[in-house]
Amino acid sequence: MGEFKVHRVRFFNYVPSGIRCVAYNNQSNRLAVSRTDGTVEIYNLSANYFQEKFFPGHESRATEALCWAEGQRLFSAGLNGEIMEYDLQALNIKYAMDAFGGPIWSMAASPSGSQLLVGCEDGSVKLFQITPDKIQFERNFDRQKSRILSLSWHPSGTHIAAGSIDYISVFDVKSGSAVHKMIVDRQYMGVSKRKCIVWGVAFLSDGTIISVDSAGKVQFWDSATGTLVKSHLIANADVQSIAVADQEDSFVVGTAEGTVFHFQLVPVTSNSSEKQWVRTKPFQHHTHDVRTVAHSPTALISGGTDTHLVFRPLMEKVQVKNYDAALRKITFPHRCLISCSKKRQLLLFQFAHHLELWRLGSTVATGKNGDTLPLSKNADHLLHLKTKGPENIICSCISPCGSWIAYSTVSRFFLYRLNYEHDNISLKRVSKMPAFLRSALQILFSEDSTKLFVASNQGALHIVQLSGGSFKHLHAFQPQSGTVEAMCLLAVSPDGNWLAASGTSAGVHVYNVKQQKLHCTVPAYNFPVTAMAIAPNTNNLVITHSDQQVFEYSIPDKQYTDWSRTVQKQGFHHLWLQRDTPISHISFHPKRPMHILLHDAYMFCIIDKSLPLPNDKTLLYNPFPPTNESDVVRRRTAHAFRISKIYKPLLFMDLLVERTLVAVERPLNDIIGQVPPPIKEKKFGT
Repeated sequence: MGEFKVHRVRFFNYVPSGIRCVAYNNQSNRLAVSRTDGTVEIYNLSANYFQEKFFPGHESRATEALCWAEGQRLFSAGLNGEIMEYDLQALNIKYAMDAFGGPIWSMAASPSGSQLLVGCEDGSVKLFQITPDKIQFERNFDRQKSRILSLSWHPSGTHIAAGSIDYISVFDVKSGSAVHKMIVDRQYMGVSKRKCIVWGVAFLSDGTIISVDSAGKVQFWDSATGTLVKSHLIANADVQSIAVADQEDSFVVGTAEGTVFHFQLVPVTSNSSEKQWVRTKPFQHHTHDVRTVAHSPTALISGGTDTHLVFRPLMEKVQVKNYDAALRKITFPHRCLISCSKKRQLLLFQFAHHLELWRLGSTVATGKNGDTLPLSKNADHLLHLKTKGPENIICSCISPCGSWIAYSTVSRFFLYRLNYEHDNISLKRVSKMPAFLRSALQILFSEDSTKLFVASNQGALHIVQLSGGSFKHLHAFQPQSGTVEAMCLLAVSPDGNWLAASGTSAGVHVYNVKQQKLHCTVPAYNFPVTAMAIAPNTNNLVITHSDQQVFEYSIPDKQYTDWSRTVQKQGFHHLWLQRDTPISHISFHPKRPMHILLHDAYMFCIIDKSLPLPNDKTLLYNPFPPTNESDVVRRRTAHAFRISKIYKPLLFMDLLVERTLVAVERPLNDIIGQVPPPIKEKKFGT
């Protein structure tokens, strides 16, 4: 593996946005997650919980509700009063429609998936019909006195429950009139509170309505008589969310204290057919408010202000020990927010509304393995580039020579030329960008910085020639006929002849840049691509997938390499396959063609293709053998994988020069210190 000098970078001040709401789709086993900055992410739970798609946020789009309808159609609504539908193929917003009821606080799809219900600030509940292309307003229900904060359909689709401030209403869907109005008790710990906010409601098949409120209570109501059946005081603060399992035998609630409670329907006695709801398990995986919860067949899902998305497995529902049996906590996006200029030793950091350019520090000191060397020159913050407008940045990139910066929002593409004079830096924007470069999902520069590759959200791949301070459009690879598949990942060969692009499905297309045509398509694989790169000299394309498989495909020969076939025949070590974070970056050592460098959030790995693969009886995380060991022992213990877990969480790692690495870390404690403080709890009688 060799020794490397490593730049440990901890000045990327990235803080993920808090999670506002989640929506689970049972048909596709996917989870939609909305964050406080308006970003919406799609996680494929069948593909090792990989974040396969995302829609960038917007300053004026505070999403308050998410739901799936008609199978695979995703809708959101928020405080700007609009209902939006997302195009999951092109990765953009299909349309936005004003509901004309002020800010929207809640939304629910009918059990059949053909109707959409929204609860508004003005107390109105509005029903929309879902048509093949859009949604169409159908009618208003009886207006209530205060905002509608939560909604739930009865599984039969005949009635709905609506939670408001101080009361719960039950509506008849056919007539649109209120059948019952149930006043919620304001008492909290013996003291009457000013208001009681019903944060969540769930309507069960037997007519029971479960409500959660700001008085810390979970309450059960009989919808036929409008009476309270049972009440559980479970928290000293708000209970903010509720989700019920499809079988209606368990539900989960989240509190403002960071606790998630699991309720289950259990028999009263061992032989009794009568059942009752019992609080069975509390979980404390969050430090702050649990704003939203979901219930999948095998797990409880929660998210909140502390930015973590937590999957807690229900062990009694998990048949075998696999991905579903592990608790997992997702904090960072599964896409790269950092790009590197190796020639100038620069790092470009991407934030929601600005970019930061830093020059790495340097040292003249030397030391032995494991030493921390003092800096002779500190890192420099060279540039703070702020975007105009309310849209979040989708992607960004700096050229290898450090002279170009490109980034894109949903509606605009920006290209800048940088000039360096000693310690001064000047910036000039390239104006009059063509209309087809209006928006990009991925940007990549060639190794010699003379070409720019842009993947648009219409499925096309554009090649732009850069020279001096100007640009020229060379070619556009159009998507296959009848599809508008967005390209999420790009990789270009060091010689600039080959371009690989991966879309929202698992396919990878390879284009010949000189001849400007499609060269080949890598055989389809069941799991999405997480990272890919083209090796120098050999032009072998290395692809990693969300199930932790690594493939090597020879672009000139249009087939998998012998090493890749050997790997698939023998299989990876079981500990490698059990990792739950995807590979996010791949690179190569220019003078060591047998080495593949890759990393995920918790490990950095060098795969040496000249060594044998480890089997399940071998130590995968094999420490380096002592130098005093004999050559025979060293050869016997050596295998292809060399793994380091020193750097974590690891957001980016790449080879700068032959023996120098740069590692960008983001300690979780730094993030927790920048989110709003949690509710203060008294402990140990203080």
